[in-house]
Amino acid sequence: MYGSSIRPRCPTRSAWYRSGLTCSPEPSPPTCATASRTPTDDELWQALEIAQARDFVERLPDGLDAKIAQGGTNVSGGQRQRLAIARALVRRPEIYLFDDSFSASTTPPTPRCVPPWPGETAESTVVIVAQRVSTIRHADRIVVIDEGQVVGSGTHGELMETNETYREIVLSQLTEAEAA
Repeated sequence: MYGSSIRPRCPTRSAWYRSGLTCSPEPSPPTCATASRTPTDDELWQALEIAQARDFVERLPDGLDAKIAQGGTNVSGGQRQRLAIARALVRRPEIYLFDDSFSASTTPPTPRCVPPWPGETAESTVVIVAQRVSTIRHADRIVVIDEGQVVGSGTHGELMETNETYREIVLSQLTEAEAA
């Protein structure tokens, strides 16, 4: 990702590629849509749109061909994360692992930027590790971990009714009305 253009490169023999797993926010280069083809510009722009990165990429002097400096020093932390999310989406792996991928955003992600993206991930398993309730509240299953122990599992609604730990976390971030 660093020192190269925003366009993904085709994979070599990396373990990440062979496993079918795409990890975000710091993908191990190279990342690409598939081994047999390079994504089209339209596919790249669509992924950037979903990841809420299109606007800032369009403003870059070279757009999709803009260079990302070593360590990503020419973009913000949130922009790096959004680029990584877009790269994961364009690759369409069997498993997505988003490990606190939305934390560097200065504002909570909008619903368009929060997984699952049904049209984009319908054929994949999506695992999200998050601290923000807004990131996971619409997940099929939420697992609540407290001090390294699983203390609850269920949907947002189920956990709000039955799990005090989850309820405390939610109400520390949202009002009662927003949590409903």
